Formats: sequence, C-alpha cells, structure tokens
Amino acid sequence: MSGKQNPAHQVLLCWVAAYAASLGIIYFWQPHLWSAAGLLTLSGLTSTLFSIYKLTRTGHDNTGYDEPLDPTLHIANQTLPILRQGLNEETAQKTAQIIRRSADVAAVAITDRERVLAYIGAGSDHHKAGGPIMTVATKEVIQTGEIKVVRDGYGLDCPVPNCPLQSAVIVPLQCRGEIVGTVKLYQTQQGAMPHSVVKLAVGVAQLLGMQMELAEVDRQAQLVTKAELDALQAQINPHFLFNTLNTIIMFSRTNPETARRLLIRLASFFRHALKRHGHFNTLKEEIEYLNTYLVLERARFRDKLRVVREIDEELLEYKVPVLTIQPLVENAIKHGILPKPGQGTVQITVSRHENEMLLVIRDDGVGIDPALQSKVLTPGFGSGNGVGLSNVHERLKGLFGKEYGLRIVSVPNEGTSIYVRIPLMKKEITSEKEGAAGEA
Repeated sequence: MSGKQNPAHQVLLCWVAAYAASLGIIYFWQPHLWSAAGLLTLSGLTSTLFSIYKLTRTGHDNTGYDEPLDPTLHIANQTLPILRQGLNEETAQKTAQIIRRSADVAAVAITDRERVLAYIGAGSDHHKAGGPIMTVATKEVIQTGEIKVVRDGYGLDCPVPNCPLQSAVIVPLQCRGEIVGTVKLYQTQQGAMPHSVVKLAVGVAQLLGMQMELAEVDRQAQLVTKAELDALQAQINPHFLFNTLNTIIMFSRTNPETARRLLIRLASFFRHALKRHGHFNTLKEEIEYLNTYLVLERARFRDKLRVVREIDEELLEYKVPVLTIQPLVENAIKHGILPKPGQGTVQITVSRHENEMLLVIRDDGVGIDPALQSKVLTPGFGSGNGVGLSNVHERLKGLFGKEYGLRIVSVPNEGTSIYVRIPLMKKEITSEKEGAAGEA
C-alpha cells in the first residue's frame, strides 16, 4: 500500500483540527457557550464524517481519485478565512474566484435560495450576480437537495443566443442541515459532465457548508455576548435616565406629589430591570415593566403621547423573551411619535394565533424613510443607547429559528407597525430553553 495519505483523510484531519480550534477558542473566551457550541460542532462533525466516508469509499473505487481532490483541499485552505464571515455577495464572489482559479471549469456561480450571489467565467457579459435565480434546474436542486447535471445549453435556460455555457453540475449548499444555496460549475462542451468535475463540485459544496457552520458558531457566540451587553446598557439608558430626572426636577417645583410618585416609578423601573435573570419573563411581568416605562414617558411628553393597549389576559402567564416589548415601544415613541407634529398614538396589541402569541406595536407617526426600510433590521444599524430593532430581531431568530424575528410595515407620514410572533410557552418549557440559551 502506498505511503501517500488519501486526500479524503487529509480533509478529515484538517476539519477536525479546525473544529477543535474553534471549540478551544469558545471554551477559553466564552465558556458559557461551550455546551451549545459543542452540540453544533458534533452535528457538523457527524455530517463531515459521513461526507468523508462517502468520498473515501469513492476513492477506493477509483485509482485516479487523488488528482481531482487536490483542488478541493487547495480551495478549502483559501476559502476558510473568507467564509468565516458568512455567505453574502462579497464572500461568495471571492470564493467563486478561488474556485475558478483552482479548477478546470469554464465558469463558477454561487447562489443563495433566491439570488445569484456570485458569477465568474465564460458568459459573464450576460450572466451577472445580484439577480434572481432563473434556471429551473437550480430551483429544483434547492427544493429537492439533490445534485443535478445539465448536459446541454437548453437545460441551462439561458435566453442569450450563442451563450458559451453548454453543461453544468449543480450541487446544493447546506449549512446545519438546511439548504442555503447552490454551487454551480459550468463547461463549454455539451454532454456528460466529467466525473472529476462532479466530484470536485460535491467536495467543494461540502467543504463550503462546513466552513459556514463554523461561521454560524462564531456568529451565535458573538450574538449572545452582544445581546447581553446591549441588555445591560439598556437597563440604565443614560438619555432616558437624565430626561426622566429633569422631568422629576421640574415637577418638584410645581407639583411635589407628582414628583414623588415619579421617583417611586423610576426606582421600580430600574429595580425591575436590574433583577432580571435568564432570557424569558412572563408576559405579565413584561407588561408591568412596560407600564412603568410609559408612566415616566407620559409625564415627560404629556398630551403629546397617547397609548392604547389591547392585551389578551389569557396570555399573561405565557413566556416572552426579556426586553422585547419595551424596546419596540420606545422605538415607536422616539422615531415615530416625537418627530410628528401634534399628538401621536402608540397601540400595543397582544393576541393568540393558533400556537403562537402575536405582538403588534403600531404607531401613527412619521413612518420610516423608504431608503432605510431595508436597513433597520441590519445588525449594528441605529446602534446607540438602548436595545435597537436589529438586536431584538436577531435575538428572536436565535431563540426560535430563522422564520421568527420582526416584520415591519411602514408607510411614510402614516405610521409603522411591527409584528412579533412568539411560540406559546409556559414556565416548564422556557426553563429548558433558558438553560440552552445561557450556554449558547
């Protein structure tokens, strides 16, 4: 037997080392994330082992297997630092360029589930990144999760006459068991795709998926830490504190009894904030916290602010993530009502829809500038004192899944509505989630 190590084994060793390094970093710098990170890693490593097993078995059946796999290892080494930033147009374009330089293919494309993120190679004069996916075969791969080989130009659905692309292999790109996009390698000849190119496409897609899983572990670690820091800062928002104290000072001269009541409310507000533990509170506790906040804000703005509440009392004992409702109401007041001439109304509705709680925070304020509507949920946008919309959005997705988060509907000069869906949970359920979230 040759002393040369099978490249599939090299892939396994490289990725075991990468996973171990990531876990080591998390263990020493973020020990409270150790358990959840371990679960994510175990899931990814299991997928890796299965993929490597398939590649190894294929390698035993093909004595020429070593050569096609070498580009995969080269691509893996070069793309690792890029995809640790996640999959977007910039990282996809850089990755496609690396694949194109390393592989004997005419063109490379990378997509997410809806758009072409990157394209490089033959036909780039009309095949462009940024547009929606047009190829039926690509949509089928995303739906089925199965590899597809297109053997002629007709199957590529290109409307441009004399397009040089005549065949392709399309492989699903998976991250944590979900199909998040595709990797497509093209040739300019019709007919069956060379076996080496198909293997290369499969290997590249698997390695890119594993790199994205590592990026997700990093992102979750950073998100939990940032959420905790933002929550702590929001507990003592200096602008809110100073404005409220100024209001109390004003009332101390004209209405000492009102000033005394506001001081009691302010003490209650911060005492409630500082005693928070875990990631969930009952809806009742969050509404009480919100009501204290609103008493202080209405004392400041008086007739400028009108608040309407419609809350299903049967939901009061169900759990909601902490610091979810109050930041959304604060955002409605600050960015919707205050810039508006005259009085403004904030409506808070909590109702049940099947197995979910639906929160709606609606204001009749100035609305959101259309140029900013696509950015308000971007991490870091509008950062400053308090908890921003993007933070609440990311925390909801981190707790319940990608299908959750904020949905915003805004019309300039008419107002904004923010919709929040939360799975119905009681104490015994959320105690398990809090443990997992505290470790994640």
